[in-house]
Amino acid sequence: MLYHMISSGPRPVAPFSHAVETDGFVFVTGQMPTDPAAPDAPLPDGIEAQTRRVMENLQIVLGGIALGLEHVTMARIYLTQFERDYAALNALWPSFFEAGKLPARTTIGVTALAVGALVEIDLIAKRPG
Repeated sequence: MLYHMISSGPRPVAPFSHAVETDGFVFVTGQMPTDPAAPDAPLPDGIEAQTRRVMENLQIVLGGIALGLEHVTMARIYLTQFERDYAALNALWPSFFEAGKLPARTTIGVTALAVGALVEIDLIAKRPG
């Protein structure tokens, strides 16, 4: 197994690797809507802005190991305000992927997330070849 920490990636909010790779699969730790350049800055306002920041952070991690969102096979999304934010998330979600090539997905309502975030997303990706 390979344990990846991406130097330009978001500062971990707990003890973990940014990603762990085994047998061509890459398991990317759930990312928060923090800014890697200013990890203590306030979080973006609203589910759309936080989701965009989380996806940018996931792309930083994937890019650090020569992968991209096109390699994602599965996403798990955690929302603290499920009923309020689910529709807005669904409206935004397809914009991150090529048309007709959305990964499998599970979305879960939770009571709280680290750093007071509204959303956290983790991924499973598959290395080509």
